Amino acid sequence: MKNSPPPQSILFICTGNIFRSMTAEYALKAALGNNPRYEVGSAGIEAIPQAMAPEVRERLLRRGIDPSGHRQRKLSAELLDAAHLPVAMGLDHRDYVQHHFGRELVLFNQVCFDREEALLDTWEAVPDYDRNPQGRRDYIAWVVDYLCSAMPEFIANMERYMAHPA
Repeated sequence: MKNSPPPQSILFICTGNIFRSMTAEYALKAALGNNPRYEVGSAGIEAIPQAMAPEVRERLLRRGIDPSGHRQRKLSAELLDAAHLPVAMGLDHRDYVQHHFGRELVLFNQVCFDREEALLDTWEAVPDYDRNPQGRRDYIAWVVDYLCSAMPEFIANMERYMAHPA
């Protein structure tokens, strides 16, 4: 009987691990189904304890993705070292990992579309988000939909970016 190889680990990284990286984690898990070849997770560079925004949860549920099992995690050297493909959601996350861990990361949009382009956080895309609830909701919905719809491209390209152990 042949032993199967250990799963390839994919780690999405953002700031709080309650929006972009978490959505990417759950969207990829949904797109992969129960594929034992991959282990998918997420973490935040700050991960200050806070709840997932209800708009994020509701939008994922509308897409048939249940994030209720999500537990916020802070990025650590152990998580990063275990990842065959760590993926930064934004330029600030990529810079943080380079500065604190000495590791180069690819951006989500690089893997999917070969674009060095960040996926902005709500406060970056909607500067008046605290006074503009509709703009905030619209942007959250756009990001969730964008990440979910980009997963076929991510899956098609992710092996090119994987670090394979020697």
